[in-house]
Amino acid sequence: MKKILGEERRQMLLDKLKETAEPLKGGELATVAGVSRQVIVGDMTLLKAKGEPIIATSQGYLFMRETGDDDLYRVLACFHKPEDTQSELYLLVDAGATVKDVTIEHPVYGELTAGIHVSSRREVDLFMQRIRETGASYLLELTGGLHLHTITAPNVAILEQAMNDMRKAGYLLEESE
Repeated sequence: MKKILGEERRQMLLDKLKETAEPLKGGELATVAGVSRQVIVGDMTLLKAKGEPIIATSQGYLFMRETGDDDLYRVLACFHKPEDTQSELYLLVDAGATVKDVTIEHPVYGELTAGIHVSSRREVDLFMQRIRETGASYLLELTGGLHLHTITAPNVAILEQAMNDMRKAGYLLEESE
């Protein structure tokens, strides 16, 4: 494979990201470009610095397209133990929602948000596998289980179903009277 240099490589990477709605792994992009994964990480950082809407998820890199007026969202206040994470994510995607991100309020850094971008059980399984493989901690561990999720869906009924399922499971944090 011929090594592609600098700007030409970054343009090729950007084009590849724009061509698909699926996440592309850094290792796969490195193979296509004939460079190391670390070079890809640098390229993605440079593209983001130029204002390209690229995010890194547990499944790979995504080019974030503008969501139309069709997509609705809600921010859910959630509370559970780390071992309930898979169950929580399954509830949300089974209702038809996409879990866009997780946010915590850190005592030093303030608000920390990380992209999750899962819409199916398969994507949840890949996310959970990545957590196990890397030994990474869940952000909710920094706040004793308290966190926010931004969820999106094409209609209000799906958002309501997701909220009701979370409430029934005891994962939804709600104001007490």
